[in-house]
Amino acid sequence: MTVKMEKRKNGNLITEGIPEIPPIVEQRLQEYHNTKEAQFLDWLANEEGLLVSTRSGDAAQIHAVQNPAAALDQLTFFSEPIINAKVRPHANKRQFVFSKDEGGDEAFQLYLFDMDAESYCLLTNGLTKSDYPLWCNSGECLVYTTTSENGADMNPVLCYPEEPSKNEVLFSKDGYWYPLSWSRDDRYLAFIRYISIEDSRLFIFDTVSKELTPAYPERADISCRNAAWSLKSNCLFYTCNASSQFLQLYCMDWVTGEQRVLFPDLHWDIEALSLSSDGNTLAFTTNEYGYSCLYLMDTATFELTIVDQVPQGLIAGLSWHPTDARLAFSLNTATSPSDVFVWHAASQSLDRWTHSEMGDLAEQELVAPTLINYPTFDEVDNEPRNISAFYFKPPVPKKKYPVLIYIHGGPESQFRPFFSPVFQFYLKELGLAIIAPNVRGSSGYGKAFLALDNGYKREDSVQDIGKLIDWVEKQPELDHQRIAVMGGSYGGYMVLASMVHFNERLRCGIAVSYTHLTLPTKRIV
Repeated sequence: MTVKMEKRKNGNLITEGIPEIPPIVEQRLQEYHNTKEAQFLDWLANEEGLLVSTRSGDAAQIHAVQNPAAALDQLTFFSEPIINAKVRPHANKRQFVFSKDEGGDEAFQLYLFDMDAESYCLLTNGLTKSDYPLWCNSGECLVYTTTSENGADMNPVLCYPEEPSKNEVLFSKDGYWYPLSWSRDDRYLAFIRYISIEDSRLFIFDTVSKELTPAYPERADISCRNAAWSLKSNCLFYTCNASSQFLQLYCMDWVTGEQRVLFPDLHWDIEALSLSSDGNTLAFTTNEYGYSCLYLMDTATFELTIVDQVPQGLIAGLSWHPTDARLAFSLNTATSPSDVFVWHAASQSLDRWTHSEMGDLAEQELVAPTLINYPTFDEVDNEPRNISAFYFKPPVPKKKYPVLIYIHGGPESQFRPFFSPVFQFYLKELGLAIIAPNVRGSSGYGKAFLALDNGYKREDSVQDIGKLIDWVEKQPELDHQRIAVMGGSYGGYMVLASMVHFNERLRCGIAVSYTHLTLPTKRIV
Protein backbone atom coordinates (compact mmCIF):
# COMPACT_ATOMS: atom_id res chain seq x y z
CA MET A 1 0.00 0.00 0.00
CA THR A 2 1.36 3.42 -0.97
CA VAL A 3 0.90 6.22 1.52
CA LYS A 4 0.13 9.54 -0.15
CA MET A 5 2.24 12.35 1.26
CA GLU A 6 0.80 15.70 0.26
CA LYS A 7 2.38 19.11 0.17
CA ARG A 8 1.62 20.94 3.43
CA LYS A 9 2.23 24.49 4.64
CA ASN A 10 2.56 25.43 8.31
CA GLY A 11 3.47 29.10 8.58
CA ASN A 12 6.77 29.52 6.73
CA LEU A 13 7.41 25.77 6.75
CA ILE A 14 6.49 23.85 3.61
CA THR A 15 6.84 20.06 3.54
CA GLU A 16 6.35 17.74 0.62
CA GLY A 17 7.02 14.02 0.42
CA ILE A 18 7.38 13.78 4.21
CA PRO A 19 4.83 11.83 6.25
CA GLU A 20 3.06 13.47 9.16
CA ILE A 21 4.47 12.86 12.60
CA PRO A 22 2.28 10.34 14.47
CA PRO A 23 0.57 11.89 17.53
CA ILE A 24 2.12 9.27 19.83
CA VAL A 25 5.59 10.42 18.77
CA GLU A 26 4.77 14.06 19.51
CA GLN A 27 3.32 13.08 22.88
CA ARG A 28 6.34 11.03 23.84
CA LEU A 29 8.74 13.80 22.77
CA GLN A 30 6.86 16.25 24.98
CA GLU A 31 7.45 13.95 27.94
CA TYR A 32 11.21 14.17 27.28
CA HIS A 33 10.96 17.95 27.17
CA ASN A 34 9.35 18.03 30.62
CA THR A 35 12.70 18.37 32.31
CA LYS A 36 14.14 21.30 34.21
CA GLU A 37 17.61 22.44 35.13
CA ALA A 38 19.03 24.74 37.78
CA GLN A 39 21.96 27.13 37.25
CA PHE A 40 24.02 28.60 40.08
CA LEU A 41 24.03 32.41 40.02
CA ASP A 42 25.63 33.72 43.22
CA TRP A 43 25.98 33.33 46.97
CA LEU A 44 23.68 35.28 49.28
CA ALA A 45 25.15 37.00 52.35
CA ASN A 46 24.63 36.11 56.02
CA GLU A 47 24.26 32.36 55.43
CA GLU A 48 21.02 32.87 53.52
CA GLY A 49 22.02 30.34 50.89
CA LEU A 50 22.37 31.11 47.24
CA LEU A 51 20.59 32.30 44.11
CA VAL A 52 19.73 29.92 41.29
CA SER A 53 17.95 30.20 37.97
CA THR A 54 15.39 27.55 37.08
CA ARG A 55 12.34 27.41 34.86
CA SER A 56 9.03 28.57 36.25
CA GLY A 57 6.29 28.13 33.67
CA ASP A 58 7.86 28.84 30.30
CA ALA A 59 10.81 30.97 31.42
CA ALA A 60 13.77 30.62 33.79
CA GLN A 61 13.44 32.85 36.87
CA ILE A 62 15.58 33.69 39.90
CA HIS A 63 15.02 31.66 43.05
CA ALA A 64 16.67 31.59 46.48
CA VAL A 65 17.56 28.31 48.18
CA GLN A 66 18.75 28.31 51.79
CA ASN A 67 20.08 24.77 52.28
CA PRO A 68 20.84 21.63 50.25
CA ALA A 69 17.60 20.13 48.84
CA ALA A 70 15.51 22.93 50.43
CA ALA A 71 12.46 24.35 48.71
CA LEU A 72 13.12 27.08 46.15
CA ASP A 73 11.77 30.55 46.88
CA GLN A 74 10.89 32.26 43.61
CA LEU A 75 11.90 35.94 43.51
CA THR A 76 11.21 37.09 39.92
CA PHE A 77 8.06 36.54 37.87
CA PHE A 78 8.68 37.66 34.30
CA SER A 79 7.63 36.21 30.96
CA GLU A 80 11.24 36.66 29.83
CA PRO A 81 13.96 34.29 31.10
CA ILE A 82 16.37 35.54 33.78
CA ILE A 83 19.61 33.59 33.74
CA ASN A 84 22.08 35.78 35.63
CA ALA A 85 22.30 37.74 38.85
CA LYS A 86 25.09 39.26 40.94
CA VAL A 87 24.61 39.80 44.68
CA ARG A 88 25.64 43.15 46.09
CA PRO A 89 28.60 42.56 48.44
CA HIS A 90 27.22 44.56 51.37
CA ALA A 91 25.74 42.87 54.46
CA ASN A 92 23.24 45.70 55.13
CA LYS A 93 21.73 45.63 51.64
CA ARG A 94 20.03 42.42 50.54
CA GLN A 95 20.17 43.29 46.86
CA PHE A 96 21.28 41.84 43.56
CA VAL A 97 21.53 43.08 39.99
CA PHE A 98 20.10 41.08 37.10
CA SER A 99 19.68 41.56 33.34
CA LYS A 100 16.65 41.03 31.14
CA ASP A 101 15.69 41.67 27.52
CA GLU A 102 12.29 41.88 25.83
CA GLY A 103 11.01 39.30 23.37
CA GLY A 104 14.47 37.93 22.73
CA ASP A 105 15.74 41.25 21.27
CA GLU A 106 19.03 40.90 23.24
CA ALA A 107 18.84 44.59 24.18
CA PHE A 108 19.51 43.67 27.80
CA GLN A 109 18.81 46.12 30.61
CA LEU A 110 20.06 45.95 34.21
CA TYR A 111 17.76 45.97 37.21
CA LEU A 112 18.42 46.23 40.94
CA PHE A 113 16.32 43.83 43.04
CA ASP A 114 15.74 44.54 46.74
CA MET A 115 14.95 41.31 48.60
CA ASP A 116 13.56 43.12 51.67
CA ALA A 117 11.17 45.29 49.67
CA GLU A 118 10.53 42.49 47.14
CA SER A 119 10.78 45.09 44.39
CA TYR A 120 13.16 46.10 41.62
CA CYS A 121 14.15 49.21 39.68
CA LEU A 122 15.78 49.89 36.33
CA LEU A 123 19.45 50.90 36.51
CA THR A 124 20.13 51.47 32.80
CA ASN A 125 18.53 53.67 30.14
CA GLY A 126 15.98 51.11 28.95
CA LEU A 127 17.00 51.55 25.31
CA THR A 128 20.51 50.49 24.40
CA LYS A 129 22.09 47.14 25.26
CA SER A 130 23.69 47.01 28.72
CA ASP A 131 25.21 43.90 30.29
CA TYR A 132 28.13 42.27 32.17
CA PRO A 133 27.56 43.85 35.61
CA LEU A 134 30.38 43.54 38.15
CA TRP A 135 30.13 44.92 41.70
CA CYS A 136 33.16 46.52 43.30
CA ASN A 137 34.37 44.90 46.54
CA SER A 138 32.80 47.54 48.79
CA GLY A 139 29.43 47.25 47.06
CA GLU A 140 29.25 51.03 46.62
CA CYS A 141 29.10 50.81 42.83
CA LEU A 142 29.19 48.44 39.90
CA VAL A 143 30.61 48.54 36.41
CA TYR A 144 28.78 47.37 33.32
CA THR A 145 29.20 47.82 29.58
CA THR A 146 26.73 49.46 27.24
CA THR A 147 26.22 50.56 23.63
CA SER A 148 24.72 53.89 24.73
CA GLU A 149 27.58 55.95 23.27
CA ASN A 150 27.08 55.05 19.61
CA GLY A 151 24.81 52.00 19.49
CA ALA A 152 27.64 49.67 18.48
CA ASP A 153 30.70 49.70 20.75
CA MET A 154 30.30 48.21 24.24
CA ASN A 155 31.98 50.68 26.62
CA PRO A 156 32.09 50.56 30.45
CA VAL A 157 29.98 52.67 32.78
CA LEU A 158 30.53 53.11 36.52
CA CYS A 159 27.10 53.01 38.17
CA TYR A 160 26.16 54.22 41.70
CA PRO A 161 22.65 52.87 42.46
CA GLU A 162 22.00 55.39 45.30
CA GLU A 163 23.65 58.36 43.53
CA PRO A 164 22.98 58.08 39.79
CA SER A 165 24.34 61.62 39.31
CA LYS A 166 27.81 60.13 39.93
CA ASN A 167 27.50 57.64 37.09
CA GLU A 168 30.22 58.00 34.49
CA VAL A 169 31.48 56.42 31.30
CA LEU A 170 34.99 55.17 32.14
CA PHE A 171 36.24 55.35 28.55
CA SER A 172 34.96 55.33 24.98
CA LYS A 173 36.88 52.97 22.71
CA ASP A 174 36.14 50.90 19.66
CA GLY A 175 35.19 47.30 20.30
CA TYR A 176 33.38 44.99 22.65
CA TRP A 177 34.61 45.48 26.22
CA TYR A 178 33.64 43.61 29.36
CA PRO A 179 34.98 43.71 32.95
CA LEU A 180 36.62 40.73 34.65
CA SER A 181 37.85 41.67 38.12
CA TRP A 182 38.31 44.55 40.59
CA SER A 183 41.54 44.87 42.57
CA ARG A 184 41.13 44.49 46.34
CA ASP A 185 41.24 48.27 46.92
CA ASP A 186 38.75 48.87 44.06
CA ARG A 187 41.24 51.03 42.20
CA TYR A 188 42.09 48.80 39.25
CA LEU A 189 39.80 47.01 36.84
CA ALA A 190 40.79 44.21 34.48
CA PHE A 191 38.99 44.34 31.13
CA ILE A 192 38.86 42.24 27.99
CA ARG A 193 38.48 43.82 24.59
CA TYR A 194 36.90 41.02 22.57
CA ILE A 195 37.59 41.10 18.83
CA SER A 196 37.31 37.42 17.98
CA ILE A 197 37.93 34.06 19.62
CA GLU A 198 41.49 34.32 18.31
CA ASP A 199 42.01 37.95 19.35
CA SER A 200 40.87 38.96 22.86
CA ARG A 201 43.07 41.53 24.60
CA LEU A 202 43.63 42.13 28.31
CA PHE A 203 43.70 45.71 29.65
CA ILE A 204 44.05 47.25 33.12
CA PHE A 205 42.13 50.44 33.89
CA ASP A 206 43.20 52.78 36.72
CA THR A 207 40.05 54.43 38.11
CA VAL A 208 42.18 57.21 39.67
CA SER A 209 44.47 58.21 36.81
CA LYS A 210 41.95 57.06 34.15
CA GLU A 211 44.76 55.30 32.30
CA LEU A 212 44.01 52.17 30.24
CA THR A 213 47.07 49.93 29.93
CA PRO A 214 47.32 46.89 27.63
CA ALA A 215 48.91 43.76 29.08
CA TYR A 216 50.36 42.88 25.65
CA PRO A 217 50.83 46.15 23.75
CA GLU A 218 52.67 44.55 20.81
CA ARG A 219 50.53 41.42 20.37
CA ALA A 220 47.39 41.01 18.29
CA ASP A 221 47.57 37.26 17.80
CA ILE A 222 46.64 36.11 21.28
CA SER A 223 43.52 35.46 23.27
CA CYS A 224 43.00 36.37 26.95
CA ARG A 225 39.88 35.46 28.89
CA ASN A 226 39.29 35.28 32.64
CA ALA A 227 41.07 37.20 35.40
CA ALA A 228 41.12 37.48 39.20
CA TRP A 229 43.17 39.89 41.32
CA SER A 230 45.21 38.37 44.12
CA LEU A 231 44.32 39.61 47.58
CA LYS A 232 47.82 39.45 49.10
CA SER A 233 50.09 40.73 46.35
CA ASN A 234 50.15 42.77 43.17
CA CYS A 235 49.46 39.67 41.10
CA LEU A 236 46.68 39.43 38.56
CA PHE A 237 45.83 35.84 37.67
CA TYR A 238 44.49 35.51 34.13
CA THR A 239 44.29 33.07 31.22
CA CYS A 240 46.08 33.60 27.92
CA ASN A 241 47.51 31.63 25.00
CA ALA A 242 50.49 33.93 24.35
CA SER A 243 53.04 31.10 24.66
CA SER A 244 50.91 28.04 24.01
CA GLN A 245 48.21 26.53 21.83
CA PHE A 246 45.94 26.69 24.87
CA LEU A 247 44.65 29.20 27.40
CA GLN A 248 47.16 28.88 30.24
CA LEU A 249 47.18 30.38 33.73
CA TYR A 250 49.39 33.45 34.11
CA CYS A 251 50.40 35.61 37.04
CA MET A 252 51.24 39.22 36.20
CA ASP A 253 52.93 41.46 38.77
CA TRP A 254 51.26 44.78 38.23
CA VAL A 255 54.17 46.73 39.78
CA THR A 256 57.05 45.15 37.85
CA GLY A 257 55.11 44.05 34.76
CA GLU A 258 56.54 40.52 35.02
CA GLN A 259 54.30 37.86 33.44
CA ARG A 260 54.74 34.23 34.41
CA VAL A 261 53.11 31.03 33.12
CA LEU A 262 52.24 28.89 36.14
CA PHE A 263 51.54 25.47 34.61
CA PRO A 264 53.20 25.24 31.17
CA ASP A 265 52.66 21.47 31.01
CA LEU A 266 48.88 21.72 31.36
CA HIS A 267 47.87 21.37 27.69
CA TRP A 268 44.17 22.19 27.93
CA ASP A 269 42.19 25.43 27.89
CA ILE A 270 41.68 26.85 31.37
CA GLU A 271 38.17 28.23 31.63
CA ALA A 272 36.57 29.64 34.81
CA LEU A 273 38.60 31.22 37.67
CA SER A 274 37.50 31.96 41.23
CA LEU A 275 39.62 33.19 44.14
CA SER A 276 38.68 32.20 47.70
CA SER A 277 37.65 34.93 50.15
CA ASP A 278 40.93 34.64 52.10
CA GLY A 279 42.95 34.74 48.89
CA ASN A 280 44.69 31.45 49.68
CA THR A 281 43.14 29.27 46.98
CA LEU A 282 42.45 29.81 43.31
CA ALA A 283 39.92 27.40 41.79
CA PHE A 284 39.82 26.88 38.05
CA THR A 285 38.40 24.46 35.50
CA THR A 286 39.96 22.99 32.39
CA ASN A 287 38.32 21.72 29.23
CA GLU A 288 39.79 18.23 28.82
CA TYR A 289 38.40 16.23 25.89
CA GLY A 290 35.22 18.29 26.23
CA TYR A 291 34.74 17.55 29.95
CA SER A 292 35.39 19.95 32.85
CA CYS A 293 38.08 19.16 35.41
CA LEU A 294 38.27 21.14 38.65
CA TYR A 295 41.65 22.18 40.08
CA LEU A 296 42.73 24.08 43.22
CA MET A 297 45.93 26.11 43.42
CA ASP A 298 47.62 27.30 46.59
CA THR A 299 48.40 30.97 45.85
CA ALA A 300 51.45 30.97 48.14
CA THR A 301 53.19 27.83 46.84
CA PHE A 302 51.43 27.42 43.46
CA GLU A 303 50.85 23.78 44.41
CA LEU A 304 48.12 22.23 42.29
CA THR A 305 45.56 19.57 43.26
CA ILE A 306 42.62 18.11 41.34
CA VAL A 307 39.16 17.74 42.89
CA ASP A 308 38.13 14.22 41.92
CA GLN A 309 34.84 14.13 43.86
CA VAL A 310 33.01 15.92 41.03
CA PRO A 311 31.19 13.62 38.55
CA GLN A 312 32.29 13.78 34.92
CA GLY A 313 30.42 16.62 33.22
CA LEU A 314 30.43 20.33 32.47
CA ILE A 315 31.05 22.86 35.26
CA ALA A 316 29.75 26.44 35.08
CA GLY A 317 29.39 29.44 37.40
CA LEU A 318 32.37 28.67 39.62
CA SER A 319 32.31 30.84 42.78
CA TRP A 320 33.68 30.65 46.34
CA HIS A 321 31.50 31.55 49.33
CA PRO A 322 32.07 35.20 50.39
CA THR A 323 33.47 34.25 53.83
CA ASP A 324 34.45 30.57 53.99
CA ALA A 325 35.93 27.69 51.99
CA ARG A 326 32.89 26.47 50.09
CA LEU A 327 32.83 26.42 46.30
CA ALA A 328 29.55 26.51 44.37
CA PHE A 329 28.96 25.67 40.72
CA SER A 330 26.49 24.16 38.27
CA LEU A 331 27.12 20.66 36.94
CA ASN A 332 25.60 19.29 33.74
CA THR A 333 26.22 15.74 32.52
CA ALA A 334 25.12 13.82 29.45
CA THR A 335 22.58 11.93 31.56
CA SER A 336 21.33 14.68 33.91
CA PRO A 337 20.37 18.35 33.47
CA SER A 338 22.25 21.09 35.29
CA ASP A 339 22.01 21.18 39.06
CA VAL A 340 23.77 23.23 41.72
CA PHE A 341 26.50 21.69 43.86
CA VAL A 342 28.70 22.97 46.70
CA TRP A 343 32.13 21.52 47.42
CA HIS A 344 33.49 21.82 51.00
CA ALA A 345 37.25 22.28 51.12
CA ALA A 346 37.54 21.29 54.78
CA SER A 347 35.70 17.97 54.53
CA GLN A 348 36.54 17.30 50.87
CA SER A 349 32.84 16.56 50.31
CA LEU A 350 30.25 17.51 47.72
CA ASP A 351 26.66 18.58 48.48
CA ARG A 352 23.90 18.66 45.89
CA TRP A 353 21.70 21.71 46.53
CA THR A 354 19.08 21.28 43.80
CA HIS A 355 17.36 18.26 42.27
CA SER A 356 15.96 19.21 38.90
CA GLU A 357 12.89 17.52 37.53
CA MET A 358 13.35 14.82 34.90
CA GLY A 359 9.71 13.89 34.34
CA ASP A 360 9.38 10.15 33.97
CA LEU A 361 12.94 9.76 32.69
CA ALA A 362 15.23 7.55 34.75
CA GLU A 363 18.83 8.78 34.87
CA GLN A 364 20.21 5.23 34.96
CA GLU A 365 18.44 4.46 31.67
CA LEU A 366 19.86 7.45 29.80
CA VAL A 367 22.83 7.20 27.45
CA ALA A 368 26.27 8.73 27.99
CA PRO A 369 28.56 9.00 24.96
CA THR A 370 31.87 7.36 24.20
CA LEU A 371 34.72 9.53 22.95
CA ILE A 372 36.03 8.22 19.62
CA ASN A 373 38.70 9.36 17.17
CA TYR A 374 38.69 8.78 13.43
CA PRO A 375 41.32 9.55 10.77
CA THR A 376 40.65 12.33 8.31
CA PHE A 377 42.21 13.19 4.92
CA ASP A 378 45.43 15.00 5.92
CA GLU A 379 48.42 14.31 8.14
CA VAL A 380 50.21 15.78 11.15
CA ASP A 381 53.89 14.85 11.59
CA ASN A 382 53.54 12.17 8.91
CA GLU A 383 50.63 10.55 10.76
CA PRO A 384 46.92 10.73 9.88
CA ARG A 385 45.17 13.63 11.59
CA ASN A 386 42.49 12.40 13.98
CA ILE A 387 39.15 14.09 14.56
CA SER A 388 37.40 13.48 17.88
CA ALA A 389 33.68 12.80 18.18
CA PHE A 390 31.18 11.74 20.81
CA TYR A 391 29.32 8.54 19.93
CA PHE A 392 25.92 7.93 21.56
CA LYS A 393 24.82 4.30 21.11
CA PRO A 394 21.09 3.48 21.48
CA PRO A 395 20.25 1.38 24.56
CA VAL A 396 17.93 -1.00 22.68
CA PRO A 397 19.80 -3.80 20.86
CA LYS A 398 19.35 -3.73 17.11
CA LYS A 399 21.07 -5.38 14.17
CA LYS A 400 22.01 -2.03 12.64
CA TYR A 401 21.37 1.48 13.91
CA PRO A 402 20.53 4.39 11.59
CA VAL A 403 22.93 7.28 12.21
CA LEU A 404 22.45 10.97 12.96
CA ILE A 405 25.60 13.08 12.54
CA TYR A 406 25.12 16.20 14.67
CA ILE A 407 27.34 19.18 13.76
CA HIS A 408 27.77 22.00 16.28
CA GLY A 409 27.38 25.70 15.52
CA GLY A 410 30.08 28.33 15.63
CA PRO A 411 32.23 27.57 13.70
CA GLU A 412 34.48 28.49 16.62
CA SER A 413 32.65 26.35 19.11
CA GLN A 414 32.83 22.78 20.38
CA PHE A 415 30.43 19.94 20.97
CA ARG A 416 30.58 18.98 24.62
CA PRO A 417 28.63 16.11 26.25
CA PHE A 418 25.70 18.03 27.74
CA PHE A 419 22.25 16.80 28.72
CA SER A 420 19.91 16.83 25.72
CA PRO A 421 16.37 15.47 26.14
CA VAL A 422 16.05 15.44 22.34
CA PHE A 423 19.17 13.30 21.99
CA GLN A 424 17.82 10.88 24.59
CA PHE A 425 14.51 10.71 22.71
CA TYR A 426 16.30 9.91 19.44
CA LEU A 427 18.36 7.22 21.18
CA LYS A 428 15.70 5.46 23.20
CA GLU A 429 12.50 6.01 21.23
CA LEU A 430 13.77 6.09 17.64
CA GLY A 431 16.85 3.90 18.00
CA LEU A 432 19.10 6.44 16.28
CA ALA A 433 22.83 6.36 16.92
CA ILE A 434 24.20 9.91 17.28
CA ILE A 435 27.74 10.99 16.44
CA ALA A 436 28.77 14.57 17.28
CA PRO A 437 32.18 15.42 15.76
CA ASN A 438 34.48 18.32 16.56
CA VAL A 439 35.78 18.98 13.07
CA ARG A 440 38.74 21.24 12.36
CA GLY A 441 37.97 24.81 13.35
CA SER A 442 36.41 23.70 16.64
CA SER A 443 37.60 25.31 19.86
CA GLY A 444 39.11 23.35 22.73
CA TYR A 445 41.93 21.72 20.77
CA GLY A 446 44.41 24.58 20.47
CA LYS A 447 44.63 27.73 18.36
CA ALA A 448 46.32 25.98 15.41
CA PHE A 449 43.42 23.52 15.13
CA LEU A 450 41.00 26.44 15.53
CA ALA A 451 42.49 28.15 12.44
CA LEU A 452 42.46 25.07 10.18
CA ASP A 453 39.20 26.03 8.46
CA ASN A 454 39.81 29.75 8.03
CA GLY A 455 39.11 31.37 4.65
CA TYR A 456 39.56 29.05 1.69
CA LYS A 457 40.15 26.15 4.07
CA ARG A 458 36.49 26.14 5.17
CA GLU A 459 35.59 23.13 3.04
CA ASP A 460 38.36 21.10 4.67
CA SER A 461 36.01 20.84 7.65
CA VAL A 462 33.31 19.52 5.30
CA GLN A 463 35.75 16.81 4.20
CA ASP A 464 36.08 15.84 7.88
CA ILE A 465 32.37 14.93 7.70
CA GLY A 466 33.06 12.83 4.62
CA LYS A 467 35.72 10.92 6.50
CA LEU A 468 33.30 10.40 9.38
CA ILE A 469 30.90 8.81 6.89
CA ASP A 470 33.80 6.55 5.85
CA TRP A 471 34.23 5.58 9.51
CA VAL A 472 30.50 4.84 9.86
CA GLU A 473 30.64 2.53 6.85
CA LYS A 474 33.27 0.40 8.58
CA GLN A 475 31.21 -0.12 11.76
CA PRO A 476 29.15 -3.34 11.57
CA GLU A 477 26.55 -2.04 14.07
CA LEU A 478 25.82 1.15 12.06
CA ASP A 479 23.61 1.31 8.96
CA HIS A 480 25.50 3.40 6.43
CA GLN A 481 22.48 3.25 4.13
CA ARG A 482 20.57 5.46 6.58
CA ILE A 483 22.72 8.44 7.58
CA ALA A 484 21.34 11.91 8.36
CA VAL A 485 23.22 15.14 9.07
CA MET A 486 21.85 17.86 11.32
CA GLY A 487 23.09 21.21 12.59
CA GLY A 488 22.19 24.81 13.28
CA SER A 489 23.83 28.11 12.35
CA TYR A 490 27.35 27.14 11.17
CA GLY A 491 26.23 23.54 11.66
CA GLY A 492 23.41 24.32 9.24
CA TYR A 493 25.93 25.46 6.64
CA MET A 494 27.86 22.24 7.21
CA VAL A 495 24.67 20.26 6.62
CA LEU A 496 24.02 22.00 3.30
CA ALA A 497 27.66 21.59 2.23
CA SER A 498 27.55 17.89 3.17
CA MET A 499 24.39 17.45 1.11
CA VAL A 500 26.24 18.91 -1.87
CA HIS A 501 29.38 16.81 -1.46
CA PHE A 502 27.93 13.56 -0.10
CA ASN A 503 24.33 13.59 -1.34
CA GLU A 504 24.29 9.97 -2.51
CA ARG A 505 25.61 8.82 0.86
CA LEU A 506 22.96 10.63 2.92
CA ARG A 507 19.28 9.99 3.51
CA CYS A 508 18.44 13.34 5.04
CA GLY A 509 19.82 16.74 5.96
CA ILE A 510 18.33 19.09 8.55
CA ALA A 511 19.78 22.61 8.38
CA VAL A 512 18.47 24.76 11.22
CA SER A 513 18.89 28.49 10.68
CA TYR A 514 17.08 31.60 11.90
CA THR A 515 14.21 30.59 9.62
CA HIS A 516 14.39 26.96 10.81
CA LEU A 517 14.93 25.70 7.27
CA THR A 518 14.54 21.95 6.77
CA LEU A 519 15.88 20.45 3.56
CA PRO A 520 15.54 16.67 3.17
CA THR A 521 17.37 14.87 0.38
CA LYS A 522 15.77 11.49 1.02
CA ARG A 523 13.45 10.26 3.70
CA ILE A 524 14.80 8.09 6.52
CA VAL A 525 12.77 4.89 6.71
